[in-house]
Amino acid sequence: MGRVRNKTVKKAARQIIEKYYARLTLDFQVNKRICDEVAIIPTKRLRNKIAGFLTHLMRRIQKGPVQGISFKLQEEERERKDNYVPDVSEIALDVIEIDADTQDMLRQLNFGNMSEVVINKSLGKHESTRKWTRRPAVPGARR
Repeated sequence: MGRVRNKTVKKAARQIIEKYYARLTLDFQVNKRICDEVAIIPTKRLRNKIAGFLTHLMRRIQKGPVQGISFKLQEEERERKDNYVPDVSEIALDVIEIDADTQDMLRQLNFGNMSEVVINKSLGKHESTRKWTRRPAVPGARR
């Protein structure tokens, strides 16, 4: 079971990642040496804790963005995703296919005379490929 990391370790590791992300790796030994070079850490034990948490955060960053850490590469990627405009809009459709039940609901709401709406007969059927059966009762089991 892991140990609890205090605020000093977490804050120091986050600051080192934000400033020196390009130099850090997924290897504890390399990160430990980088911590020695870039920061003045009073004890060996604290340095090892910070380097361990750095390595842990680097692994998490590889999987996706981590809360509380923002560095240039991550900000550029976020900016690129925010500014993405699709070639074809999903909202602007020429023809909207609906089933008969939806058509009835639209008529009740006085939207029955929409020209883009086309009734599709096959949309309303949800055929299950799985047949659910009830499990046999186990003697002594409560239900």
